[in-house]
Amino acid sequence: MRKVTIFSLIVISLTLAFVFLMTTGRFTDTQPEQPEEPKVGNSQVESTEPHKEEDDEEQKPEKIVHSASLRAIGDVLIHKRVYNKAVTGVQQYDFTPMLQHVKTYLENADLTMANQETMIGGSAIGVSTYPRFNSPQEVGTALKEAGVDIVTLANNHTLDRGEQAIMNALDHWNSIGMAYTGAYRSEEDQAEIRIMEANDIRFSFLSFTYGTNGIPVPDGKSYLVNLIDVERIKLEIEQAKKISDVVVLSLHFGNEYERLPNEGQKYLASIAASSGADIIIGHHPHVLQPPEWITQSDGRKTFVIYSLGNFWSGQKGDFKDIGGIIEINVEKVVEGDETTISLKDPSFLATYVDHQYVVHPMYQLEDKKNAYAEIKQHMSRWIPDLEFIEDQP
Repeated sequence: MRKVTIFSLIVISLTLAFVFLMTTGRFTDTQPEQPEEPKVGNSQVESTEPHKEEDDEEQKPEKIVHSASLRAIGDVLIHKRVYNKAVTGVQQYDFTPMLQHVKTYLENADLTMANQETMIGGSAIGVSTYPRFNSPQEVGTALKEAGVDIVTLANNHTLDRGEQAIMNALDHWNSIGMAYTGAYRSEEDQAEIRIMEANDIRFSFLSFTYGTNGIPVPDGKSYLVNLIDVERIKLEIEQAKKISDVVVLSLHFGNEYERLPNEGQKYLASIAASSGADIIIGHHPHVLQPPEWITQSDGRKTFVIYSLGNFWSGQKGDFKDIGGIIEINVEKVVEGDETTISLKDPSFLATYVDHQYVVHPMYQLEDKKNAYAEIKQHMSRWIPDLEFIEDQP
Protein backbone atom coordinates (compact mmCIF):
# COMPACT_ATOMS: atom_id res chain seq x y z
CA MET A 1 0.00 0.00 0.00
CA ARG A 2 2.79 2.48 0.79
CA LYS A 3 4.74 1.51 -2.36
CA VAL A 4 1.70 2.10 -4.54
CA THR A 5 1.10 5.47 -2.96
CA ILE A 6 4.69 6.62 -3.50
CA PHE A 7 4.59 5.45 -7.10
CA SER A 8 1.34 7.28 -7.67
CA LEU A 9 2.75 10.49 -6.25
CA ILE A 10 5.74 10.25 -8.61
CA VAL A 11 3.48 9.80 -11.66
CA ILE A 12 1.28 12.72 -10.65
CA SER A 13 4.33 14.96 -10.14
CA LEU A 14 5.75 14.12 -13.60
CA THR A 15 2.39 14.76 -15.24
CA LEU A 16 2.05 18.18 -13.61
CA ALA A 17 5.60 19.10 -14.69
CA PHE A 18 4.85 18.13 -18.31
CA VAL A 19 1.68 20.19 -18.38
CA PHE A 20 3.55 23.17 -16.93
CA LEU A 21 6.25 22.97 -19.58
CA MET A 22 3.70 22.74 -22.37
CA THR A 23 1.78 25.76 -21.17
CA THR A 24 4.93 27.90 -20.88
CA GLY A 25 6.03 27.05 -24.45
CA ARG A 26 9.34 25.46 -23.55
CA PHE A 27 8.78 22.65 -26.06
CA THR A 28 7.30 24.80 -28.94
CA ASP A 29 9.12 25.61 -32.24
CA THR A 30 12.39 27.34 -31.42
CA GLN A 31 12.64 29.29 -34.75
CA PRO A 32 12.63 33.10 -34.26
CA GLU A 33 9.38 34.87 -34.67
CA GLN A 34 8.78 36.64 -38.01
CA PRO A 35 8.36 40.42 -37.66
CA GLU A 36 4.94 41.77 -38.31
CA GLU A 37 4.43 43.29 -41.72
CA PRO A 38 3.90 47.02 -41.61
CA LYS A 39 0.35 48.14 -41.91
CA VAL A 40 -0.68 49.68 -45.18
CA GLY A 41 -2.77 52.78 -45.04
CA ASN A 42 -2.42 56.47 -44.36
CA SER A 43 0.31 55.93 -41.82
CA GLN A 44 3.88 56.52 -43.11
CA VAL A 45 6.37 53.69 -43.08
CA GLU A 46 10.04 54.54 -43.00
CA SER A 47 11.96 52.72 -45.70
CA THR A 48 14.90 50.61 -44.70
CA GLU A 49 16.64 51.17 -48.09
CA PRO A 50 19.50 53.69 -48.34
CA HIS A 51 18.33 57.20 -49.29
CA LYS A 52 19.27 58.28 -52.87
CA GLU A 53 20.23 61.92 -53.33
CA GLU A 54 18.42 63.56 -56.28
CA ASP A 55 20.21 66.03 -58.58
CA ASP A 56 19.37 69.61 -57.75
CA GLU A 57 19.23 70.47 -61.47
CA GLU A 58 18.06 68.59 -64.53
CA GLN A 59 20.82 67.40 -66.83
CA LYS A 60 21.56 70.08 -69.45
CA PRO A 61 21.26 69.17 -73.17
CA GLU A 62 24.45 68.71 -75.16
CA LYS A 63 25.84 71.92 -76.67
CA ILE A 64 26.77 71.57 -80.35
CA VAL A 65 28.65 74.36 -82.15
CA HIS A 66 28.91 74.75 -85.95
CA SER A 67 30.79 77.46 -87.80
CA ALA A 68 31.13 78.53 -91.43
CA SER A 69 32.69 81.41 -93.35
CA LEU A 70 31.07 83.42 -96.14
CA ARG A 71 33.07 85.58 -98.54
CA ALA A 72 31.69 87.94 -101.16
CA ILE A 73 33.14 90.01 -104.00
CA GLY A 74 31.82 93.04 -105.84
CA ASP A 75 31.01 93.80 -109.45
CA VAL A 76 32.29 91.59 -112.25
CA LEU A 77 31.91 94.07 -115.11
CA ILE A 78 33.56 92.79 -118.28
CA HIS A 79 34.30 95.62 -120.70
CA LYS A 80 35.64 95.08 -124.23
CA ARG A 81 39.16 95.98 -123.10
CA VAL A 82 38.97 93.13 -120.57
CA TYR A 83 37.70 90.38 -122.84
CA ASN A 84 40.07 91.44 -125.66
CA LYS A 85 42.98 90.67 -123.31
CA ALA A 86 41.61 87.15 -122.81
CA VAL A 87 41.27 86.14 -126.49
CA THR A 88 42.91 82.79 -127.32
CA GLY A 89 41.25 82.09 -130.68
CA VAL A 90 38.15 82.81 -132.74
CA GLN A 91 35.37 83.35 -130.18
CA GLN A 92 37.57 81.69 -127.56
CA TYR A 93 38.73 83.21 -124.28
CA ASP A 94 40.73 82.34 -121.19
CA PHE A 95 40.21 84.57 -118.16
CA THR A 96 41.79 82.33 -115.53
CA PRO A 97 45.18 84.16 -115.47
CA MET A 98 43.39 87.36 -114.44
CA LEU A 99 42.23 85.74 -111.19
CA GLN A 100 45.34 83.70 -110.37
CA HIS A 101 46.56 86.04 -107.59
CA VAL A 102 43.24 86.02 -105.70
CA LYS A 103 42.18 82.43 -106.31
CA THR A 104 43.39 81.17 -102.94
CA TYR A 105 41.41 83.90 -101.16
CA LEU A 106 38.22 83.03 -103.05
CA GLU A 107 38.43 79.31 -102.47
CA ASN A 108 39.58 79.62 -98.84
CA ALA A 109 36.04 80.01 -97.52
CA ASP A 110 33.15 77.67 -96.98
CA LEU A 111 31.00 79.71 -99.40
CA THR A 112 31.95 82.49 -101.82
CA MET A 113 29.54 84.70 -103.76
CA ALA A 114 30.06 87.16 -106.62
CA ASN A 115 27.99 89.89 -108.26
CA GLN A 116 28.06 88.94 -111.94
CA GLU A 117 26.93 92.25 -113.37
CA THR A 118 27.25 91.42 -117.07
CA MET A 119 25.20 88.56 -118.48
CA ILE A 120 27.37 85.79 -119.92
CA GLY A 121 25.16 85.27 -122.99
CA GLY A 122 28.22 84.11 -124.88
CA SER A 123 29.69 84.44 -128.36
CA ALA A 124 26.68 82.82 -130.05
CA ILE A 125 24.80 86.14 -129.88
CA GLY A 126 27.91 88.32 -130.08
CA VAL A 127 29.85 89.67 -127.10
CA SER A 128 29.45 93.38 -126.39
CA THR A 129 30.55 96.14 -124.05
CA TYR A 130 29.08 99.31 -122.49
CA PRO A 131 26.32 100.44 -122.60
CA ARG A 132 24.72 97.05 -123.33
CA PHE A 133 26.97 94.29 -122.10
CA ASN A 134 27.14 90.65 -123.14
CA SER A 135 30.13 88.69 -121.89
CA PRO A 136 31.86 85.47 -122.96
CA GLN A 137 30.69 82.42 -121.05
CA GLU A 138 34.32 81.70 -120.17
CA VAL A 139 33.98 84.46 -117.54
CA GLY A 140 31.66 82.16 -115.60
CA THR A 141 34.01 79.23 -115.97
CA ALA A 142 36.92 81.32 -114.63
CA LEU A 143 34.90 82.36 -111.57
CA LYS A 144 33.94 78.76 -110.90
CA GLU A 145 37.55 77.58 -111.17
CA ALA A 146 38.67 80.41 -108.87
CA GLY A 147 36.36 79.24 -106.07
CA VAL A 148 33.07 81.14 -106.48
CA ASP A 149 30.01 79.11 -105.42
CA ILE A 150 27.05 81.37 -106.24
CA VAL A 151 26.47 84.46 -108.41
CA THR A 152 23.90 87.23 -108.00
CA LEU A 153 22.36 88.39 -111.29
CA ALA A 154 19.85 91.13 -110.41
CA ASN A 155 21.39 94.42 -111.57
CA ASN A 156 20.88 97.32 -113.94
CA HIS A 157 22.51 95.39 -116.82
CA THR A 158 20.49 92.16 -116.50
CA LEU A 159 18.27 92.99 -119.51
CA ASP A 160 20.99 94.62 -121.65
CA ARG A 161 20.78 91.99 -124.39
CA GLY A 162 17.32 90.71 -123.71
CA GLU A 163 15.84 87.38 -122.76
CA GLN A 164 18.10 85.27 -124.98
CA ALA A 165 21.25 86.45 -123.22
CA ILE A 166 19.71 85.58 -119.84
CA MET A 167 18.68 82.10 -120.99
CA ASN A 168 22.14 81.44 -122.47
CA ALA A 169 23.77 82.60 -119.25
CA LEU A 170 21.55 80.42 -117.06
CA ASP A 171 22.26 77.43 -119.29
CA HIS A 172 25.98 77.93 -118.77
CA TRP A 173 25.69 78.45 -115.01
CA ASN A 174 23.74 75.20 -114.81
CA SER A 175 26.24 73.35 -116.98
CA ILE A 176 29.16 74.21 -114.67
CA GLY A 177 27.21 73.65 -111.46
CA MET A 178 27.14 77.31 -110.37
CA ALA A 179 24.20 78.42 -108.25
CA TYR A 180 22.56 81.72 -109.22
CA THR A 181 19.93 84.09 -107.85
CA GLY A 182 18.20 87.30 -108.99
CA ALA A 183 17.41 86.31 -112.61
CA TYR A 184 15.46 83.19 -113.60
CA ARG A 185 14.11 81.21 -116.52
CA SER A 186 10.55 80.79 -115.21
CA GLU A 187 8.18 81.58 -112.36
CA GLU A 188 8.92 78.14 -110.90
CA ASP A 189 12.64 78.85 -111.01
CA GLN A 190 12.08 82.23 -109.36
CA ALA A 191 9.92 80.76 -106.59
CA GLU A 192 12.71 78.39 -105.48
CA ILE A 193 14.81 80.17 -102.86
CA ARG A 194 18.47 79.28 -103.29
CA ILE A 195 19.82 77.33 -100.31
CA MET A 196 23.44 76.31 -99.79
CA GLU A 197 24.74 74.40 -96.78
CA ALA A 198 28.16 74.54 -95.15
CA ASN A 199 29.08 72.70 -91.94
CA ASP A 200 25.41 72.08 -91.02
CA ILE A 201 24.56 75.78 -91.47
CA ARG A 202 21.93 76.57 -94.11
CA PHE A 203 22.37 79.83 -96.05
CA SER A 204 19.64 81.34 -98.24
CA PHE A 205 20.47 83.86 -100.99
CA LEU A 206 18.19 86.62 -102.29
CA SER A 207 19.01 89.26 -104.94
CA PHE A 208 17.24 92.47 -106.08
CA THR A 209 18.05 95.53 -108.21
CA TYR A 210 16.76 99.12 -108.25
CA GLY A 211 16.15 98.97 -112.03
CA THR A 212 17.36 97.94 -115.49
CA ASN A 213 18.59 101.19 -117.09
CA GLY A 214 15.15 102.00 -118.45
CA ILE A 215 14.79 98.73 -120.35
CA PRO A 216 11.27 97.46 -119.57
CA VAL A 217 10.77 93.98 -118.19
CA PRO A 218 8.77 91.98 -120.78
CA ASP A 219 5.09 91.62 -119.94
CA GLY A 220 4.36 88.48 -117.97
CA LYS A 221 8.07 87.75 -117.48
CA SER A 222 8.92 89.49 -114.22
CA TYR A 223 10.94 86.38 -113.32
CA LEU A 224 13.69 87.55 -115.68
CA VAL A 225 14.97 89.95 -113.00
CA ASN A 226 14.07 90.71 -109.37
CA LEU A 227 13.25 94.39 -108.97
CA ILE A 228 13.41 96.03 -105.55
CA ASP A 229 10.01 96.11 -103.90
CA VAL A 230 9.98 96.56 -100.14
CA GLU A 231 6.98 94.34 -99.47
CA ARG A 232 8.30 91.59 -101.69
CA ILE A 233 11.72 91.73 -100.06
CA LYS A 234 10.13 91.45 -96.62
CA LEU A 235 8.04 88.47 -97.77
CA GLU A 236 10.99 86.63 -99.30
CA ILE A 237 13.10 87.22 -96.19
CA GLU A 238 10.27 85.77 -94.10
CA GLN A 239 10.06 82.72 -96.37
CA ALA A 240 13.83 82.28 -96.35
CA LYS A 241 13.98 82.44 -92.52
CA LYS A 242 11.69 79.42 -92.33
CA ILE A 243 14.01 77.20 -94.36
CA SER A 244 17.49 78.48 -93.50
CA ASP A 245 19.70 79.59 -90.63
CA VAL A 246 21.18 82.66 -92.34
CA VAL A 247 19.56 84.98 -94.89
CA VAL A 248 22.01 86.69 -97.28
CA LEU A 249 20.47 89.58 -99.22
CA SER A 250 22.15 91.15 -102.26
CA LEU A 251 20.97 94.69 -103.10
CA HIS A 252 21.96 96.55 -106.27
CA PHE A 253 21.40 100.12 -105.15
CA GLY A 254 22.94 103.52 -104.43
CA ASN A 255 24.57 106.22 -106.54
CA GLU A 256 27.48 105.46 -108.82
CA TYR A 257 30.94 106.59 -107.70
CA GLU A 258 29.76 107.86 -104.30
CA ARG A 259 31.97 106.49 -101.51
CA LEU A 260 29.35 106.67 -98.77
CA PRO A 261 25.82 105.23 -98.81
CA ASN A 262 22.91 107.58 -99.33
CA GLU A 263 19.79 107.76 -97.18
CA GLY A 264 17.86 105.48 -99.51
CA GLN A 265 20.45 102.72 -99.08
CA LYS A 266 20.46 103.11 -95.33
CA TYR A 267 16.67 103.06 -95.15
CA LEU A 268 16.31 99.93 -97.28
CA ALA A 269 19.08 98.16 -95.35
CA SER A 270 17.37 98.97 -92.05
CA ILE A 271 14.02 97.64 -93.35
CA ALA A 272 15.67 94.43 -94.55
CA ALA A 273 17.53 94.03 -91.26
CA SER A 274 14.41 94.49 -89.15
CA SER A 275 12.64 91.96 -91.40
CA GLY A 276 15.22 89.31 -90.59
CA ALA A 277 18.07 89.62 -93.11
CA ASP A 278 21.34 88.56 -91.46
CA ILE A 279 23.89 89.68 -94.06
CA ILE A 280 23.35 92.43 -96.67
CA ILE A 281 25.79 92.78 -99.57
CA GLY A 282 25.53 95.97 -101.64
CA HIS A 283 26.58 96.62 -105.25
CA HIS A 284 26.35 99.23 -108.03
CA PRO A 285 28.32 102.34 -106.93
CA HIS A 286 31.51 100.79 -108.47
CA VAL A 287 33.52 102.12 -105.52
CA LEU A 288 33.88 100.79 -102.00
CA GLN A 289 31.42 101.90 -99.33
CA PRO A 290 32.17 100.87 -95.73
CA PRO A 291 30.40 98.16 -93.71
CA GLU A 292 28.51 98.56 -90.45
CA TRP A 293 26.40 96.63 -87.93
CA ILE A 294 22.66 97.25 -87.68
CA THR A 295 21.47 96.27 -84.19
CA GLN A 296 17.82 95.58 -83.37
CA SER A 297 16.12 96.33 -80.04
CA ASP A 298 16.32 92.64 -79.08
CA GLY A 299 20.10 92.64 -79.62
CA ARG A 300 20.05 90.80 -82.96
CA LYS A 301 22.72 92.11 -85.33
CA THR A 302 22.77 92.38 -89.11
CA PHE A 303 26.02 92.88 -91.03
CA VAL A 304 25.81 95.20 -94.05
CA ILE A 305 28.41 96.38 -96.53
CA TYR A 306 26.82 99.03 -98.73
CA SER A 307 29.09 98.55 -101.75
CA LEU A 308 31.88 96.13 -102.53
CA GLY A 309 33.01 98.20 -105.50
CA ASN A 310 34.44 96.74 -108.71
CA PHE A 311 36.17 93.45 -108.15
CA TRP A 312 37.05 92.86 -111.82
CA SER A 313 36.31 95.40 -114.52
CA GLY A 314 37.74 97.73 -117.16
CA GLN A 315 37.10 100.90 -115.16
CA LYS A 316 40.17 102.81 -113.98
CA GLY A 317 41.00 105.65 -111.58
CA ASP A 318 39.06 107.46 -108.87
CA PHE A 319 38.81 104.31 -106.74
CA LYS A 320 36.97 102.40 -109.52
CA ASP A 321 39.85 99.94 -109.89
CA ILE A 322 39.77 99.05 -106.17
CA GLY A 323 37.43 96.43 -104.78
CA GLY A 324 37.69 93.67 -102.27
CA ILE A 325 36.63 90.45 -100.60
CA ILE A 326 34.52 90.72 -97.47
CA GLU A 327 34.38 87.81 -95.02
CA ILE A 328 31.95 87.18 -92.19
CA ASN A 329 31.94 84.12 -89.93
CA VAL A 330 28.72 82.47 -88.80
CA GLU A 331 28.39 80.45 -85.59
CA LYS A 332 25.41 78.18 -84.95
CA VAL A 333 24.92 76.86 -81.41
CA VAL A 334 22.38 74.08 -80.82
CA GLU A 335 21.29 73.17 -77.28
CA GLY A 336 18.33 70.79 -77.27
CA ASP A 337 15.50 72.50 -79.14
CA GLU A 338 17.16 75.93 -79.00
CA THR A 339 19.32 77.28 -81.86
CA THR A 340 21.32 80.53 -81.75
CA ILE A 341 22.97 82.20 -84.76
CA SER A 342 25.84 84.69 -84.29
CA LEU A 343 27.84 86.71 -86.83
CA LYS A 344 31.48 87.17 -85.93
CA ASP A 345 34.84 88.58 -86.93
CA PRO A 346 34.25 90.50 -90.18
CA SER A 347 37.40 90.94 -92.23
CA PHE A 348 38.32 92.50 -95.55
CA LEU A 349 40.87 91.99 -98.32
CA ALA A 350 41.32 95.05 -100.53
CA THR A 351 42.00 94.24 -104.20
CA TYR A 352 43.34 96.18 -107.17
CA VAL A 353 42.92 95.63 -110.94
CA ASP A 354 46.04 96.46 -112.95
CA HIS A 355 46.28 97.64 -116.58
CA GLN A 356 46.29 94.06 -117.81
CA TYR A 357 43.04 93.52 -115.87
CA VAL A 358 44.67 91.12 -113.46
CA VAL A 359 43.26 91.26 -109.90
CA HIS A 360 45.79 91.58 -107.05
CA PRO A 361 45.61 91.62 -103.23
CA MET A 362 46.32 95.28 -102.58
CA TYR A 363 48.52 94.75 -99.54
CA GLN A 364 51.07 93.02 -101.79
CA LEU A 365 51.55 96.02 -104.12
CA GLU A 366 54.48 98.20 -103.09
CA ASP A 367 53.41 101.12 -105.31
CA LYS A 368 49.92 101.20 -103.75
CA LYS A 369 50.86 101.52 -100.08
CA ASN A 370 49.47 105.03 -99.64
CA ALA A 371 46.23 104.20 -101.43
CA TYR A 372 45.93 101.02 -99.39
CA ALA A 373 46.34 102.91 -96.11
CA GLU A 374 43.54 105.26 -97.16
CA ILE A 375 41.27 102.32 -98.09
CA LYS A 376 41.84 100.72 -94.67
CA GLN A 377 40.86 103.93 -92.94
CA HIS A 378 37.81 104.32 -95.18
CA MET A 379 36.53 100.77 -94.72
CA SER A 380 36.91 100.78 -90.93
CA ARG A 381 34.95 104.02 -90.60
CA TRP A 382 32.00 102.42 -88.77
CA ILE A 383 33.66 99.19 -87.60
CA PRO A 384 36.96 100.31 -86.04
CA ASP A 385 37.99 96.74 -85.23
CA LEU A 386 37.47 95.49 -88.80
CA GLU A 387 40.25 93.03 -89.56
CA PHE A 388 42.24 93.28 -92.79
CA ILE A 389 43.44 90.13 -94.49
CA GLU A 390 47.16 90.51 -95.13
CA ASP A 391 48.51 87.00 -95.41
CA GLN A 392 48.36 84.16 -97.89
CA PRO A 393 45.86 81.39 -97.05
